[in-house]
Amino acid sequence: MLLQRLAATSRATAAETGRNAKITLLADCLRDLGPEDIPAAAALLSGESRRMRIGVGYAALRELPPPARAATLGVRETEEALTAVAAVHGKGARTERARLLAELFGRATAEEQEFLRAVLVGELRQGALDAVLGDAVAKAAAVPATAVRRALMFRGSARAVAAAALSGGAPALRAFGLRVGRPVRPMLAASAPDVAEALQRISPAALEWKLDGIRVQVHRDGDRISVFTRSLDDITARVPEVVEAAGSLAVGSAVLDGEAIALDPDERPRPFQVTAARTASRQDPARLRTEVPLRVFFFDLLHLDGQDLIDLPAERRWAELVRVVPEHLRVPRTVTGESGPAAAFFRDALAHGHEGVVVKDPAAPYAAGRRGAGWIKVKPRYTLDLVVTAAEWGSGRRRGFLSNLHLAARNDGEAGLGPWVMLGKTFKGLTDELLAWQTEQFLAREVSRDSYTVYVRPELVVEIAFDGLQRSPRYPAGLALRFARVLGYRADKPAAEADTIGTVRGLATDGP
Repeated sequence: MLLQRLAATSRATAAETGRNAKITLLADCLRDLGPEDIPAAAALLSGESRRMRIGVGYAALRELPPPARAATLGVRETEEALTAVAAVHGKGARTERARLLAELFGRATAEEQEFLRAVLVGELRQGALDAVLGDAVAKAAAVPATAVRRALMFRGSARAVAAAALSGGAPALRAFGLRVGRPVRPMLAASAPDVAEALQRISPAALEWKLDGIRVQVHRDGDRISVFTRSLDDITARVPEVVEAAGSLAVGSAVLDGEAIALDPDERPRPFQVTAARTASRQDPARLRTEVPLRVFFFDLLHLDGQDLIDLPAERRWAELVRVVPEHLRVPRTVTGESGPAAAFFRDALAHGHEGVVVKDPAAPYAAGRRGAGWIKVKPRYTLDLVVTAAEWGSGRRRGFLSNLHLAARNDGEAGLGPWVMLGKTFKGLTDELLAWQTEQFLAREVSRDSYTVYVRPELVVEIAFDGLQRSPRYPAGLALRFARVLGYRADKPAAEADTIGTVRGLATDGP
């Protein structure tokens, strides 16, 4: 199959608003694939290709070669080309990657280029990539969606599960199971604005501190210990403290879910990027553990000494966790159905410097890879009124609209920063109506542009919600917003009344 078919299907899927319609479009495409193309197509359509760590970002894709006039790229050869890019390391890697990418994009039509760019930078707009594709695989293979979801949970690879389902049906899917040493997709949490609403959905509930660290899944089989990240990368060699903690447990085999985090001497969390940088570093672990020691805290147990616990109610898994994992290696937890104690526990988590809480259903099984109803995260929401100084042209279904906003605070007197201090970018939270409106407004305020950005007069104030602030050398104030999203524009507020960099620094010190 030509890549053009995948690109057209992805674009049509993004344009659909109904989940069932999306599933039908993807399923029709999957049915038309030959067996040799199924793994590559599933990887591209699910976003799995991006997890190959190709090392390509927005900057590398800003200046693309002219598109090909005719479609000639095959699905499988496209995946092979991306694999070749991912394999480039060492001296001259950037130049060689750029050459390979230029070669690939030069063979792609305009629609294929748009699709490949979205795949590489994580901007496929198909909606819930893995979940929708999993249901499309089920429809195409005429197997229960639950069977596909369960196989995805255990195998962690859309390419492998799609190939099995479409070639061997339900019997092939039943062959996937929990295997110690092979990571399981982690269970994810839905969101609620506050603890009271979370308790309306789950009561009584277990509340756990939500740590701002790196999710880790630890597999132990005798003396063999492996540590995987949320994206299923093996980081065992980089986290000796986690390995030692797992090795200290009196178990023969286990699969544990938890969080690795760097703490200050007073037990308060260090900024997230400190933990992230430590777990990503390939430098000498012995030196790094002296400079940035890690702690690990476990909150779930999926397997113990030959018995899979993944389908058991959470309270039974937790009972086994308490039995084999000492308190200093467990995330703090309380169980209540009352709003008063729950709110107090939430405030205590924040007082210790953590993100918030996760509210969990004691009766829920471990629903790996899904944002189900069994876990609900609650974090304080912070907002700022910021000024838009520029916007970047969108891609995919946002093509032709100014989408990615450059957000800035007003300078209230800091030297060397200029009148507007950039804190980050976001395209999250924008409805189709807002996209159309803001594009018209920005173009009316345009002062200059380059090939992908329109710079505007700093007049429009937008209310931004965000989860926290992090240190960032990319921005002039050394701070960047985390998980920023648009709540709406403030027509009632002029730019002169936007929040200041002083306010932002106050939040960095006292808030997020």
